[in-house]
Amino acid sequence: MKPYEIKNMIIDDEFDGEESVTADFTHKYKDYSITFKKEDLEVINTWVFEGNSSLPANLSGTIIESLREEIKKRI
Repeated sequence: MKPYEIKNMIIDDEFDGEESVTADFTHKYKDYSITFKKEDLEVINTWVFEGNSSLPANLSGTIIESLREEIKKRI
């Protein structure tokens, strides 16, 4: 079983002049969002949502790589 669950995924063709992929997911009972460049799946940003705030998230390389592989399969 994966340590996270992707809840939503959006492919945006107009983000800052580049295509991007954003995945919203839960991990350890918290909600997160990660955005990758669609071209090479380089991380653009990561956020954790706490209460009514969003803060930059510090995700492990293992989680990021696992998300990257799952997103590759979906697109």
